[in-house]
Amino acid sequence: MRPASALRADDRALPPLTAIPRQLVHKDTQAEVLLCGWQQDGDDTFAIPAQWPRSHTFYHPAHELYDPMLFAESVRQAIPLVSHVGYGAPMDNRQIWDHFRCTIFPEALHRGPRPADCDLRLTCTDVVRRAGRLGRTTMQATAVRGGQRVGIAETRFSNHTPAIYRRLRGPRCEIARATEHAVALPAPLAPDEVGRINPQDVVLAPGGSHRRSQLRVDTTHPVLFDHPVDHVPGMILLEAARQAAHSALRPDPTVMTGIDARFTQFVEFDAPCWIEAHPAATSADGHRTVHITARQGDVIPFTATVTAVVVAR
Repeated sequence: MRPASALRADDRALPPLTAIPRQLVHKDTQAEVLLCGWQQDGDDTFAIPAQWPRSHTFYHPAHELYDPMLFAESVRQAIPLVSHVGYGAPMDNRQIWDHFRCTIFPEALHRGPRPADCDLRLTCTDVVRRAGRLGRTTMQATAVRGGQRVGIAETRFSNHTPAIYRRLRGPRCEIARATEHAVALPAPLAPDEVGRINPQDVVLAPGGSHRRSQLRVDTTHPVLFDHPVDHVPGMILLEAARQAAHSALRPDPTVMTGIDARFTQFVEFDAPCWIEAHPAATSADGHRTVHITARQGDVIPFTATVTAVVVAR
């Protein structure tokens, strides 16, 4: 297998269930790669097998169900993979989320005696190219496991060259500058309050009221910060929304069935970010909704609506 730097857009496929080089999904740790191959079926359609471990170090199973965030992370990993192998984006390009929404079907998340093999089908629309390279696209994803639909997702993201990214970020594009005045790490909320097991995995801290928490950004976390970055990653914001929703719906045990998130600004390390959760009405089919707002200074960099259902204890 050639190194990731040698892969080109016309390299049409890797063998099924073959480890994807970690660089293609922007991971430093090979064990964190959930995708197992890829095939381009047309100009803008892709088939990607994925495998979820029976017990992930961060996305722990609960209620005998796989963590639904494994689906979100699988789609997240597909973004750089498709950008690089499908559209020829160089390895030094950055992909930035505009929005991400997904619906998850808990009946397909049951944990069996083997890892979960899923088939992702991806279609890219509204593809914008700049100087012959990917500039922006909307990607639809469907995951199927054993004939059952696991989840559907849609995400809009942009692709930036190093020069454009430097203009967007200014001095903060240098990781040392971005992190040198990072907010001190606060003590976490109790893990069971946010649906976690280990205190290290809690991304929320007390915020002074029942519906308000402080984003807890532990840059030493081996999964959430698999590699150094110059801003708070989008997956941490999705996890914060999920944890805040879980806390807002206590004491009922819940599993997330969907999230609709908007990313409008970068969340920085050098100022507190506050996460507000506001439960809404329960739908006729039992889905509960929680609206999430992130605030950093005078900016609202992230909003999300999380849906969840109560599961049997």
